[in-house]
Amino acid sequence: MSFFTKNEKGNMIESLQINGKLIGPGSPVYIIAEMSANHNQDFSRAVQIMKAAKAAGADAVKLQTYTPDTLTINCDNDLFRIKDTLWNGKLLYELYAEASTPWEWYPKLKEIARELEMDIFSTAFDLTALRFLEEMEVPVHKISSFEIVDIPLIEEVASTGKPLIISTGMATQEEIGDAVRTARASGARQIALLKCTSAYPAPPEEMHLRTIPDMAETFQAPVGLSDHTSGISVPSAAVALGACIIEKHFTLSREIPGPDSAFSLEPHEFRKMVDEVRTVEKALGSVRYGAKEQEQKSKVFRRSLFVIRNMEEGESFDRDNIRSIRPGFGLPPKHYKDILGKKAATFIPRGTPLEWKHIKQDDAD
Repeated sequence: MSFFTKNEKGNMIESLQINGKLIGPGSPVYIIAEMSANHNQDFSRAVQIMKAAKAAGADAVKLQTYTPDTLTINCDNDLFRIKDTLWNGKLLYELYAEASTPWEWYPKLKEIARELEMDIFSTAFDLTALRFLEEMEVPVHKISSFEIVDIPLIEEVASTGKPLIISTGMATQEEIGDAVRTARASGARQIALLKCTSAYPAPPEEMHLRTIPDMAETFQAPVGLSDHTSGISVPSAAVALGACIIEKHFTLSREIPGPDSAFSLEPHEFRKMVDEVRTVEKALGSVRYGAKEQEQKSKVFRRSLFVIRNMEEGESFDRDNIRSIRPGFGLPPKHYKDILGKKAATFIPRGTPLEWKHIKQDDAD
């Protein structure tokens, strides 16, 4: 089943529905806490992370489903050694062994998520992970930025017919197009894209958030943000630009060492991010001009035309007896020049808001 909502330009955008939550333009921003490797292979810590994420306002917790052998091979030649990142010097196999989430945890974590009334899903990195996650009956699938070019994997994930979230770090517009077309042709009817910069941490100046509305328009899909910057400002800015999903790495404390700890938010920071996102969400509103409900009482402080000295009947209005001043009980100032030279219809005491009844009818427009 497909779900459509209108974006701010009135174009129909296909939305997602995850466990009854509609995700897309006009719906609440869907906020994902990425656990990744922050559990440090400790199940009790994984549970603590989930509970803390729920308390901090996350709608979902996301895992990553792989083993070192499903991602790479155990090879120590220079091609497999990491350079120029947080993980300098490590072999890919070593990093993925350290960062992986034990698959036997999943049924227990799913039950805990159910008790917490939050969603849980994962990134599938290969077909074995996809089959496992299908057995787990996850509500949505995720494709990572690094797998966006794995068209055969996208075909298989999309063929499940479940909602699909695709991260787009490093991807060209052509590569994103290939992934989206493949997913739609393979059966995915609900697709969201995440603007992402695959640097860890990502510098704010490399985020290019103005891509978000362009991506939504180009691919006719909800767009969110997978954020690896160090703070919480970027997610709020992304929501202001139309992001429907925010994904952010979550840790109990950055003092706990781990592969992802340095660019993860602590619970109090995540809570502040959620609160700011919800405030931005409210502030966006809709396209609307004129006084809003809370502004009505302020209209009295507008300028209007007042008689500023006593005027006798028949006396002409001039620059010495009428002025545009506050408060706003008189005629709008736009009529000032029209009234100059007209005559008073009656005695008008100083401090009277000028009305049409004060102007002789045969002289008034």
